Amino acid sequence: MDTVLLAYIVSAVLLAVHAYVTVWFVVSLITRRNDVADIAWGLGISLVAMTALVLADEPSFRLNLMAALMFFWGTRLSTHIYKRFSKHPLEDYRYATWRKNWRLFMPRSYAQVFLLQGLLMVIVGYSAIHVAASPASTVGLLDVVAVLVWIMGYLIEGKADRQLRAFVADPTNHGKVLDTGLWRYSRHPNYFGEVMQWWGIWFFALATPYGWMAIVSPLMITILILKVSGVPLLERSLERNVAYREYQKRTSVLIPLPPKK
Repeated sequence: MDTVLLAYIVSAVLLAVHAYVTVWFVVSLITRRNDVADIAWGLGISLVAMTALVLADEPSFRLNLMAALMFFWGTRLSTHIYKRFSKHPLEDYRYATWRKNWRLFMPRSYAQVFLLQGLLMVIVGYSAIHVAASPASTVGLLDVVAVLVWIMGYLIEGKADRQLRAFVADPTNHGKVLDTGLWRYSRHPNYFGEVMQWWGIWFFALATPYGWMAIVSPLMITILILKVSGVPLLERSLERNVAYREYQKRTSVLIPLPPKK
């Protein structure tokens, strides 16, 4: 691995992401909606991948493929969140609460929402940076594993999302808990599929020298989903439902497993 090139790409990515999140901060001031940060998340990780691709000395087939997958993931996620955002004229309750409670809201918002998110974008996208700074090599078994794991995760996430949309669209399910299909084996199979995609991305990096270092990427996204902004927020909003509490007792939180009797 070229450590000088790695330092150069990391620095350039940090500068690009800093400019990117600053623009979104300005947008949040104009719209008075800090939840635009949710739209920025996926596109920001796409920016990390594309910047790494442009700055690589030898943009290998491996780097092009993983950057394409990351770009697809990021744009798909941001488009999905934008559609949800456009249907709600009010700021998400989490950000609205911070707006109400934080002193010196503007500088704290810039630092704690946008700059912090920018740093997380770089960490999650580090696999692409690592591969961009590594010498090009032929495609091998780990690359095949990477594609297979990513595709499996994508299919699981898509299937879970379709099952959830169909369940929510049926008015007879109001107040009920989705516990069929993939949701019988995991309380959050869509998140599980998303996490799988990032572990698949990591296998591309693992095929390069010192690729194990890039494990920070899938670990970060797994921690964020499992402990910070994904599962905890969603489950807190559902725990008032007695049926959901029973569902929690018998169903795995993330990894699909047979339900407990």
